[in-house]
Amino acid sequence: MKNYRTFILLAVVTILASCNKPKTAEEKPVRSPPVITTSQVLTQTLAITEEAVGTLEGLVDPTVTSEIAARVIKVDVSVGQTVKKGQLIALLDATDSGLARQEAQAEVARIEVLLANQERTVARNQALVDKNFISKNALDDASAQQNALKQQLQAAKIRVASASSNNAKTRIFSPADGKVEKKIVDSGEYVRAGDPIVQIIGNQKLRAHIPFPENIAVKIKPGQPITLSTPTSGTIVNTVVKEIKPLIMVDNRSVDVIADVDYTPGWQAGASINAELTLNQKDGVLMVPEQSVVLRPAGEVVYVIENNTAHQRIIQTGERKSGMVEVTDGLEAGAKVAVDGAAYLTDKTPVKVPTTISTAGKI
Repeated sequence: MKNYRTFILLAVVTILASCNKPKTAEEKPVRSPPVITTSQVLTQTLAITEEAVGTLEGLVDPTVTSEIAARVIKVDVSVGQTVKKGQLIALLDATDSGLARQEAQAEVARIEVLLANQERTVARNQALVDKNFISKNALDDASAQQNALKQQLQAAKIRVASASSNNAKTRIFSPADGKVEKKIVDSGEYVRAGDPIVQIIGNQKLRAHIPFPENIAVKIKPGQPITLSTPTSGTIVNTVVKEIKPLIMVDNRSVDVIADVDYTPGWQAGASINAELTLNQKDGVLMVPEQSVVLRPAGEVVYVIENNTAHQRIIQTGERKSGMVEVTDGLEAGAKVAVDGAAYLTDKTPVKVPTTISTAGKI
């Protein structure tokens, strides 16, 4: 039994000794260099822009009104309906204007009869004056009455034209292409001259109002390029700043920048717009991806890859746009910098670069 216990004890000591045996150099694990992606530093043109959200205003939005006082017989359009220029919008009662025209025509006929009779009287008086049967004063009176009747006839004809014009105004037509935004009156209602019938919104000409911060107001000038987009359409519109309103808006401390938009399918008055205003443009700018710029105790750095080794470069940065960063100092064009994995590198770290190398895109 004693020999058996001794055997067990020796076996345990042997196992423990084998577990604590130091590994040889050949048995130590070898760390593989980190795999990264790279981008080549390119010289590009950088547009300095400012973005804002604004609204669209329709410049063609007539409110169709009645030009005479009359009862509405019918309104031929409904809200949301598309109308063309010259299309019948509404029909008014033409009874009163028709009667006024008939009355004026009757007056013209009456005066024409009187004038014809007076012309004969003047002719007879002229013959009598030539024969010295009557004085010239009688001829002058007859001629004066003739001239007065001519003026009355002219006035009566004007009343006929006015009544005819009012009669034509009982048919109301659309003044422009567009959609009916609001139907204000309906059949049976009585309207006076100037009362609105319908409101039409046209998208032939739109105006964008974009509020930009007051601190950049001095940088904005008419004629600067501006890019507009709206949620109601996928079409991007490139236009220019038309004008800047001189007053600062009190409610949001911004300047109202105005740009006009010609007819574009899908663009609607009242919709919101996203605007990108180009304030300035820099040529020959060095750009690197944002992932390449790493913050270290020494400042912002990038890692230039040379011979599969990362070399730390302290840089100065400028503008940032579309995932790219402007480098103003510390880097040269054509250098190859780490992108994915750059945050895990240190100076002189060996790296492994895939065969496919990405390059910085254009701004």
